[in-house]
Amino acid sequence: MSDQASHGAQLLTLTRAARLVGVSRGALQKKIKKGELETFEGMVKPEDLLRAYPDTQLEDNTALEHFTQIKDEAFFHRVRERLLPEPEVLAERLSGLSKELANTRAQMERYKTITDWLYDKLNEYEKTGGNETRTIIGPLKLWLRHELEKQSPSDYLQSYVVKESFLRLMTAHVRLLPGQREFFVEGSDTILDAALRAGLSLRYGCSNGNCGLCRAKVVSGKTHLMRHTDYTFTESEKNQGYVLLCSHTAVTDLEIETSEIDGIQDIPKQEIATRVKKVEPLSDDIALLHLQTPRTKRLQFLAGQSVTLETGNGAEGDYPVASCPCDDRNLQFHLLRQRGNRLSEYVFKKLKPGDIVSLVGPKGDFTLNEESPRSLIFLAHGTGFAPIKSLIEHAMARDVAETMHLYWVAGENGHYLNNLCRSWTDALDDFLYTPLQAEKTKTASVLKQILKDHPDIGEFDIYAAGQTDFLTSVKKSLAGSKFPENQLITSRVD
Repeated sequence: MSDQASHGAQLLTLTRAARLVGVSRGALQKKIKKGELETFEGMVKPEDLLRAYPDTQLEDNTALEHFTQIKDEAFFHRVRERLLPEPEVLAERLSGLSKELANTRAQMERYKTITDWLYDKLNEYEKTGGNETRTIIGPLKLWLRHELEKQSPSDYLQSYVVKESFLRLMTAHVRLLPGQREFFVEGSDTILDAALRAGLSLRYGCSNGNCGLCRAKVVSGKTHLMRHTDYTFTESEKNQGYVLLCSHTAVTDLEIETSEIDGIQDIPKQEIATRVKKVEPLSDDIALLHLQTPRTKRLQFLAGQSVTLETGNGAEGDYPVASCPCDDRNLQFHLLRQRGNRLSEYVFKKLKPGDIVSLVGPKGDFTLNEESPRSLIFLAHGTGFAPIKSLIEHAMARDVAETMHLYWVAGENGHYLNNLCRSWTDALDDFLYTPLQAEKTKTASVLKQILKDHPDIGEFDIYAAGQTDFLTSVKKSLAGSKFPENQLITSRVD
């Protein structure tokens, strides 16, 4: 069911409103807090949205496309075209919009008939009534004529109608119950793929239509089966509207009842034989290891978590995943060259594309608290940037924070993904990046810089990752500043 069908006043969810004007949900929430955008039960009117963004041309997708492009590049997603929905899906959406247009026209004709009848009656009463009646009827007729002859809606509002209709034609809006999280299904994506790309943590297993772990109940709306499945629903489940999210796409806007992952305790231990996609030097002593899982056995994990890697020489080690869970087949790791470390030496000297690397995991509780209303500060030291990168990309996908500020303290290997961090700053209004040099910057100076930039430090959650000595110093410095202990989350990366 569409937002318009559900709400007579054409209210928009924040997710859809953000998409229409090409900004993040965090940007809208910031305006709401400042009183610059009015909401009604968590939704906004198109007119209020246009007043809050008067310079936004709704027919111009440039800002949104730029934002999406940067996010795709930041996540190292493969470059792909924005595919059209399946023909059957496109046809049904078009049919639904046509019916809505026909209903709207019929309603307008009905309103016109009523107003014409009312105007004729006012004329009749004016002619047959006395002076007192004419005194009342005359101004009423003038007002009614003025309202009926008013100009059509503004170009901006018409642009909103056009773009909103196009958005509904090309995408489907999905709301999850009972959590009320929202996302869009675009192109020929399955519902599961779209949810993962939006940063949501749903339960799933094979993602191939066999295990049934991603089954969900469709409360409202219509889905379309995209691929054959071997999983068999009971008659009761069929009657209740259950589908497999990995095998269906959304035809119309949906409300779906399904369970989400509440925390690390909900993710099972997984053992996966991955293939090396590439080994790319990021600096003289740091390599990007890109692993790809089989299509039928993707790694389910939370941003910030780690896994145990085992290479062909039998060496193993724990490494944080440096990529976003929204692309759970393509896993990235930042490996530091370490003499005497068998896994590190094997990766730098012998590992090549196509080789097998086994992984076991995920593990660790360095994960994002999505329920926190506070803005975020990320503090990375050296290759501690790896789990921080995963958290940042997940926060981008989820739009969970009003503002984010990354401080990266780098040593002799430098800020090996400096351009990536700068691209985030260029693409996002509410993202800041401050690179710092380890040999010139003591931890106390780092905290002094943070406090200078954010005197209201208690209004933030801080995520810090790096070597043990660095984290110990961070904790000590923040404790001296009376920073709430539960708002500091750390991860040791040696």
